[in-house]
Amino acid sequence: MVRLPLTPDEVARGQRLGALLRQARGTRSILDTALAAGVSPETLRKIETGRVATPSFATVAAVAQVVGASLDELWSAVADAERAGSAAS
Repeated sequence: MVRLPLTPDEVARGQRLGALLRQARGTRSILDTALAAGVSPETLRKIETGRVATPSFATVAAVAQVVGASLDELWSAVADAERAGSAAS
């Protein structure tokens, strides 16, 4: 199966999601957070830096639960930023 390249909008969305998760993590270490969420620290690092622009829902849900972030609030913040970017264009 060939995976199509991500669009610039998808990449930007992944970067926003990663930044929000990083912010929610606060001072908690990436290692502790990743282990508690059941993902590798490298995976979490890639998500937070936007290198994984389309992480699985299960992964995002697990990390969000560990850092105390609401999935609804995360998606709302990502969508709001996307709408603001579209309006500015």
